[in-house]
Amino acid sequence: MSVYKQAPLGFDKLQTVGLHERGGKVKTADFATPYVPASGVSGLIDSLPHLLAAESFRAVIAALAAARERKRSILWGMGGHVIKCGLAPVLLDLMRRGYATGFVLNGSASIHDFEIALAGHTSEDVEAVLPDGRFGSAEETGREMNLAIGAGNRDSLGMGEALGRALDQASAPLPGAAASLLLNAYRARVPVTVHVAIGTDTPHTHPAADGAEIGAATHRDFRLFCSLVTELNEGGIYLNIGSAVLLPEVFLKAVSAVRNLGHPLGGFTTANFDFLQHYRPRVNVVERPHAAAGGKGYAITGHHELMLPLLAAALIEKHP
Repeated sequence: MSVYKQAPLGFDKLQTVGLHERGGKVKTADFATPYVPASGVSGLIDSLPHLLAAESFRAVIAALAAARERKRSILWGMGGHVIKCGLAPVLLDLMRRGYATGFVLNGSASIHDFEIALAGHTSEDVEAVLPDGRFGSAEETGREMNLAIGAGNRDSLGMGEALGRALDQASAPLPGAAASLLLNAYRARVPVTVHVAIGTDTPHTHPAADGAEIGAATHRDFRLFCSLVTELNEGGIYLNIGSAVLLPEVFLKAVSAVRNLGHPLGGFTTANFDFLQHYRPRVNVVERPHAAAGGKGYAITGHHELMLPLLAAALIEKHP
């Protein structure tokens, strides 16, 4: 016999409800179907369940296709991991197909892309070089990026355009030219903005770094980004891919500044793609921009090197 004074609650009078009367949010009509051999990426997407992330993924595909059809802004915000995973050729192909009206990079993404253009490789072994302070001290990267930013700033260019122009005007052959987002977007006249915080990027420690020029160039890019954000209104889409802090903050400030200046900004789509879902992308990209303004935000979790090519393939097959 139990020593407790409380007795287990009896359920004999609990009221139940019929299963058919109760209903359910998940129905067999929403279930996945087996993949049909040789049906391609479209067949794969169609075979996914009409639930949760699979339905969100379809919604992002539809939003991108609709934005291109309506000639609204399609902005790709990216952290460095996206570029160093080798995805610039996929993004450039989408750009040429009309699925990108602008690229938004943090400093890391611009560094990896610039190094790829210069040398055909990037991403040093940090653990191996940090002990003796060699991390981030590549001479060509720091020298050429800072010279490009300074020259561009003196010509009233933002950082992204300045870096693209410098690569376009390079006198030496560029081993990674075909894979450079900065270079090829510049040549296509598709805006690239670069947003940095002083001290976060390795070129900031190079002797050629000039804080005033870096600050002026990235601030000019912020104002250019705000201009691009005005074109999201009623049908555009902003995708944040692999930036957990900096770009979500930049995006939210741009949204606020655009509305403060009297530009209508609602009815657009946002999406956050990352292999972990973080606080700032969730609130600053997926949720807050749509409060009382319409539109929809989506969060898709997965590795960039898998999800972005899948997204691109789905767009090309369904909406070439």
